[in-house]
Amino acid sequence: MIDATQMVLAVLEELGLEAFLKTSGGKGMHIIVPLARQADWDTVKAFAKAIAEFVSRQLPERFTATMGPKNRVGKIFIDYLRNSRGGSTVTAYSVRARPGLPVSVPIALDELAGLKSSAQWDITNLEQRLKKLKADPWAGYSNRRKITQKMWKQLGAKRP
Repeated sequence: MIDATQMVLAVLEELGLEAFLKTSGGKGMHIIVPLARQADWDTVKAFAKAIAEFVSRQLPERFTATMGPKNRVGKIFIDYLRNSRGGSTVTAYSVRARPGLPVSVPIALDELAGLKSSAQWDITNLEQRLKKLKADPWAGYSNRRKITQKMWKQLGAKRP
């Protein structure tokens, strides 16, 4: 999970996009990219899909952008589908209805390498994490980028 997240982060960095991380409280990671309010919902979803498909083309044995259990056997599904009007994901600091009551937690990029699990914080140890934080893991979140034609070209995709 960690190296897969790092691979996606590298692609985003090449595009000139700043990303923020959040554990899902489940099996995966959420990568959040704040964008300027210039593109509509369909464009943002198409851009997220272009990123997912680009990563999947680079490492098809590792990633897929195609939904469905048969398409993801042994692969990591990059879920771009949450990026549509009405789409949702678990919010930061939400307790998940799973054994152990894990919590979805924002983390700094430099914390990724030391992450044990995307469900490592739960209702019993989250307070300890928060007390140890020296800075907001999402500092700079309000710095938003526009989706550019150059980014579409880098991904080998066309703006809708």
